[in-house]
Amino acid sequence: MTVARAASAQYDDVQSIEHVYPLVRSSRQLDDVIAEIEHAPGIVLYTLVDTELVERLEQAARQQGVPCVNILSPVFSVFQSYLNVRVTGRAGGQHQLDAEYFDRIEALNFTMLHDDGQIPNDLDEAEVVLLGVSRTSKTPTCIYLANRGIKAANIPIVPDLPLPPQLFRVRKAMVVAVIASVERIQQVRQNRILSLNAGGFGNETYVDRRMIAREIATTRKLCAENGWPVIDVTRRSIEETAAEILSLYRAHKAALVKSIAD
Repeated sequence: MTVARAASAQYDDVQSIEHVYPLVRSSRQLDDVIAEIEHAPGIVLYTLVDTELVERLEQAARQQGVPCVNILSPVFSVFQSYLNVRVTGRAGGQHQLDAEYFDRIEALNFTMLHDDGQIPNDLDEAEVVLLGVSRTSKTPTCIYLANRGIKAANIPIVPDLPLPPQLFRVRKAMVVAVIASVERIQQVRQNRILSLNAGGFGNETYVDRRMIAREIATTRKLCAENGWPVIDVTRRSIEETAAEILSLYRAHKAALVKSIAD
């Protein structure tokens, strides 16, 4: 579908109509596709690997006098000549559900349940606990980590509100904090207020530079007292922040294993 859209975009006077049939695995499913081709003939692009289904589809296309192109064929040829191995012909190989897939789903469920300080009682079941003041991209960073199979919880640092006591009792989870420059946080918070149309009384403190500086200082002090690393995300993308956290987590995990072995 992406290939078809990329190609049709090169023709200014052509407006394409897409008919998409994903996960065609059986002759009965292919019957619906062929019936649609007969009803509305057009260019056929396919990624089928089952030889019987391919032959049926190509025959139907010939009968209707429409082009029929196997998009994967040239890619398979390159792979085969370079790797010197045969194609397995396994349908839907990229969609197989393996252990890594289920780990990601479990991590994502855990992360969503433990977003923004929720359910702090089982924090030590997390692999990463992310701290930070408001608008430092804690949630999207944790979701990114979850997609890498890491169970991540995040806890907001709010002025004059105590952190959950369970945070100071974690032993297996790695605790790390994120901060940003005062200017960056202020800008993001102002944009957030505007997007919510919440520009009334009570938001002055939220975007006050001195208060933001105080929050950052509190975060740094907290981490220094507990030996937790701090990452400045001012000029980092979420991917870069996550990569740094993963690097720290690997070192943390290795140290944890070593301490258990000793």
